[in-house]
Amino acid sequence: MALSPGDVVMLKSGGHPLTVAEVKDDAVACVWMGEEGDLFRETLPLAVLQRAEMLAIEDDGDDDEPSDENDDETDEDDELERSKVA
Repeated sequence: MALSPGDVVMLKSGGHPLTVAEVKDDAVACVWMGEEGDLFRETLPLAVLQRAEMLAIEDDGDDDEPSDENDDETDEDDELERSKVA
């Protein structure tokens, strides 16, 4: 398995995702954030690492488009306001 700086890996035994910082032969320097925000760095043998599977965030498209739920109410309110003015 060829790794490059920036790749995300995990220990084969599990745990937090680790970011590859440096690769030298079969030694991989990894960094990760601890639960309290501390930055850790450790050099690990390539044999104990595997690529992490990243979960894709799906966009359902609802945030980008205005809602049509209240269109009828808005139209009725506009007509009511126009009738009051006239």
